[in-house]
Amino acid sequence: MNGRKFILSKQQNWARRKGFELVPGTIGSNGEKNYVNELNQNLFVPLSAESMTRYGNADGNETTDGEKRLAKMKALHSSSALVVNMFQYWQGKDLYPLLAACKLSTTKTITKVHENVGSKTDSRMVEVSKPLEYTDMRFEEKFEISPDKSLFPRTPNIDVLVHGDFDFAFESKFTEPYGGKHDGLKAKYVEDESLWDGLPNLYKLAKEISPYNNKFRYLDAAQLIKHILGLKQTSKRELRLGERKLEVAVKRNFYLVYLWYDVLGCDGFWHQEEINQFAAIAEKDNIHFKAVTYQEVIANLSEYAYMGNEAYCDYLTERYL
Repeated sequence: MNGRKFILSKQQNWARRKGFELVPGTIGSNGEKNYVNELNQNLFVPLSAESMTRYGNADGNETTDGEKRLAKMKALHSSSALVVNMFQYWQGKDLYPLLAACKLSTTKTITKVHENVGSKTDSRMVEVSKPLEYTDMRFEEKFEISPDKSLFPRTPNIDVLVHGDFDFAFESKFTEPYGGKHDGLKAKYVEDESLWDGLPNLYKLAKEISPYNNKFRYLDAAQLIKHILGLKQTSKRELRLGERKLEVAVKRNFYLVYLWYDVLGCDGFWHQEEINQFAAIAEKDNIHFKAVTYQEVIANLSEYAYMGNEAYCDYLTERYL
């Protein structure tokens, strides 16, 4: 059984245990029944008003039925439903348990001057750990690669962004790695050398998979590269000067987190190998890239954050482990 069939079978069995009627994704067809009738049947908790708006403004008809196709998030194998089930529960809550479960650092190191250490005149620089601060968590955040809309009319969407001292940008994958070969990077990306400042190794990879991808079967490397190009652009931060407020352009500190669903057999093994290849290239360009499986995160949450989150952990465990 290949990876995609394994996931579909597991999700169909979950839906049957719940007593949900399954229907084809194409309205009125006799195709494989992998969709639920009601969106909320596929979610641990309904989408918040903010999340519904964000998905409505994103590409892809995730939450709205079309004339011929049901909303993509109604699919049992929807990666957007999976990411909502994992993350939305934590909106408005302390994010540290979730970030720790993803094996991400929840602290930052800062340098402070300690005065009068040992004597009145003695002082020294010391490094101390301080908890990271976060402002919010958003679905389907857009990062422009270039302001030239004629060259880049579409802006890549990050599945989840945890915004704060570090921007943790999550790219979620469920069945996508196991459904066939991925597209390459369009030539316009490699023709514009200004995009690749400080990224010589990723630029070399980009040229290898442009315009056709003959290097990766499971990993959508072109998509990850586009995310990095968008994330590395400067962001606007508010600076206070007395009573004045100014917006300044600053370099974004970010981690790109590849959150993927692992499967048994050759598909899972070779997917991991391709992830490792990409991670090694990104590291050479000093890009913070982290890969973690959904199974690891769910197991960590169940071990370290079960108390007080029982229904959430039980749902994830029953459905996805």
